Amino acid sequence: MHATRETDQTVNLALFDFDGTLCTRDSFTHFIFYALSKRHIVRQGIKILPWIQAYYLKLYPAPSMRIKLFDSMFRDTPLPPIQQLAKEYAQQLMNHLDPKLYAQLKQHQLRGDKVVIVSASIDLYLKPLADLLDVELICTEVDIRNQIITGTYTTPDCSSEQKKQRVLRQYNLDHFELVYAYGNSHEDLEMMSLADASYMVGEDQTLPHIEQLKKFA
Repeated sequence: MHATRETDQTVNLALFDFDGTLCTRDSFTHFIFYALSKRHIVRQGIKILPWIQAYYLKLYPAPSMRIKLFDSMFRDTPLPPIQQLAKEYAQQLMNHLDPKLYAQLKQHQLRGDKVVIVSASIDLYLKPLADLLDVELICTEVDIRNQIITGTYTTPDCSSEQKKQRVLRQYNLDHFELVYAYGNSHEDLEMMSLADASYMVGEDQTLPHIEQLKKFA
């Protein structure tokens, strides 16, 4: 919980994790299969098979696995065809939004709240998705040089402490009446620590009641 906020604003800030929260699927893995050929995926997957096995044995952390997987699959890939596929994929992701969380997002928007997707997934497809949803976006950003995807990121993997720090860099929480956060895993806990009201998928039974929460005195 936060101390008294010196603001007359009545706008809330709503932070939504994406994979497993707003979206019912692992969008990053599915994008690999959507954008790349099976032959390429198998060939590159074999090269990092020891890390994949270690990840599933919980011996290799998810943030490191995402970085290695992205590098292996997308290094030196021309941007234009992937960018077009990413826009198409974003349209498809609209069909995989959790109905309950999506309704909550829409309720925030109807109230006039600022809504932000905060995700470790990549901007290639999350940016067009955020445009479709008319929300703001904080995520892992892909490095592109001369219209080529380099296989690296321009930001750290946007998970755990990075989620919290990037929210704090982008938004002054004192400018909002209340902060809401929605997540589904330990990678969301630091972000959720910023919130006055939060919802953890799989643990909490009831979504926060947006209109019932009151401004702190």
